[in-house]
Amino acid sequence: MNADRLPPVAPEVTATLVEDLSPRLRKRLDAAVTKLGSRPTHRDGDTVTISVDDETELRLHAQGGVVATADAITCGCLLAPACVHRAAAACAAPTAEPVPEPADGPGQAVPGPSAATDPDPDPDPGSSPEVASPVQRAAADALWSAGAAVLEAGVDGAGAVTQSALLRAAHTARLRHLPRAAGAALSVVTLLRAARAGDPSYRTADLVTALAELLGTARRVGTASGAELAGVRGRARRPYSPDGSMRLYGLFTEPVVTDSGHGGARTWVAGTDGRLFTVGDVAPGGAGRALGVADRAVRLGDSALTHRELGRAGLAVSGATVSPDGRLGAGKGVKAVTARGAAWTEPPLVALWEAPPSEQAARALRSTSRYADPDGGGTDLLFLDVELLGAVRESGGTCLLARCAVGGAAVRLTAADDDPALAHRDNLMLLATAPGTRLRIIGRLVPAHHPRLTLLACSHPTGEGTVDLGLDRLRRADLPDPAAPVHTAPSHPEGSGTHSPLYLLERRVEQAVSAGRAALGMLGDVTAETRRVRRAGLPTAAGLLNALCASAAQRDRDLFGRLLPADTDGFAAFWLAAARYTAAVAESLCAAAWEPAREDPDPAPSDPLRGGS
Repeated sequence: MNADRLPPVAPEVTATLVEDLSPRLRKRLDAAVTKLGSRPTHRDGDTVTISVDDETELRLHAQGGVVATADAITCGCLLAPACVHRAAAACAAPTAEPVPEPADGPGQAVPGPSAATDPDPDPDPGSSPEVASPVQRAAADALWSAGAAVLEAGVDGAGAVTQSALLRAAHTARLRHLPRAAGAALSVVTLLRAARAGDPSYRTADLVTALAELLGTARRVGTASGAELAGVRGRARRPYSPDGSMRLYGLFTEPVVTDSGHGGARTWVAGTDGRLFTVGDVAPGGAGRALGVADRAVRLGDSALTHRELGRAGLAVSGATVSPDGRLGAGKGVKAVTARGAAWTEPPLVALWEAPPSEQAARALRSTSRYADPDGGGTDLLFLDVELLGAVRESGGTCLLARCAVGGAAVRLTAADDDPALAHRDNLMLLATAPGTRLRIIGRLVPAHHPRLTLLACSHPTGEGTVDLGLDRLRRADLPDPAAPVHTAPSHPEGSGTHSPLYLLERRVEQAVSAGRAALGMLGDVTAETRRVRRAGLPTAAGLLNALCASAAQRDRDLFGRLLPADTDGFAAFWLAAARYTAAVAESLCAAAWEPAREDPDPAPSDPLRGGS
């Protein structure tokens, strides 16, 4: 059974089914989830059937595409409904999430519980109270405790029971109008399941970011006030504001495939003033839907353009509405007609490539910061003129090396998605066979110690038109003469920062997530590591490394010599400080890597909490 074949289940449903299990069945839950994973499934309309054995069937009824109640999961075994199979099926299925791209534009609420189901609802989230209410602080405390439990157990120990506690806390937080923290909790659950299932796309760094976002947001709920509280709380609906009449020029279209099983397309357009906007269509369906949606008409006014066509054409829009992150609304009052587009070498689009790469990277970094305000606006796109140098082998695979025409920085270009149904990887490998080719590219910043982008679109190698690298497939005949000069690709880009000892703290932060507090506490003396970090000019990192490992190893005893429970809250606080610090230094190193090379570069990274190197 593939989890993608199961319908998404609402978080509160999974939490309820796990909570209703007896202690004995909870111990068997993880094994039951694994067993169900090997059983065949069958879909008939909105119902998915799992063959538990030769005589027993388990059914998930997903009316509207989501299993919304516990009664929608039924089992034919003798112990039903108190059996472990129902809870195991809910734990094996994806967690239901709000559709990321509302189709109806402004005012479209994110799917979720209504205030009518809440016995003690808070004020409307738009009222921006000065401080969090008692029920909001209680919900944030529950999220903190659930996140600290994940750190205590590590990935291997954070099974279905630990995940259900997170889901229950997320559901309560959403009821209490804390959608940002609730979304972070759901991301942690999704990543935990991917890690435990051996998903090749799983990265520990992603789980570190999600868990730090969860703990950091939960902690700030009780201390934030006013406008800060509004940002910490987040928004359960996308606020669209009127923007009048707009003249838009298409840039490119990218396929969108999310971890939650959604798929679709997003087309980027620019206004006459250089502002960037998106028109999206994302819904459950994965990569197959992404390819199909690209050739469907965009949902914006009366335009008949498809997403692919809009990426190379233009629109004249009246009554436009825009969300803080640049999404164009598709309400009834929006009117749009097809207009002439512009080439990447013509105004107003040509101005996007005129900003220095370092300025573009700094702007993109502010928008991609791991803990940036979700409503802060901005984009993570960079617009560069480059010369291809060739392929470079890395520990995670092969990437394409290119040199910026401005500043001369060596940039590593990677595939935006390795799904074989999409064209990203094939196009990247084909471009790697054409060193010396000069291209105008659009990429998404990847925060790293060296210049790095995921390649999204480029000018056609022949100079005619543009290529959406996730949708259009290049052919070898599109490439220039293979006798073009070959450039030797350096093994490490200049200014990469690969020798920074910050990795010593980053490694411990990731080890805590993977193996849990106890495993980190058994590392023993870390004096040598802290000394090395301190010598590199990072005293704050050295202090955090020492405090983190000491907290992991600390276990007090009572008067009779018995071990007391570990201080999970204290360890989580040290871990959160270390995670946030490493993210801040990593972002500083990323910004520095895009700066033009200096004759006498500072070999040591700057400690942001110390004010110098």
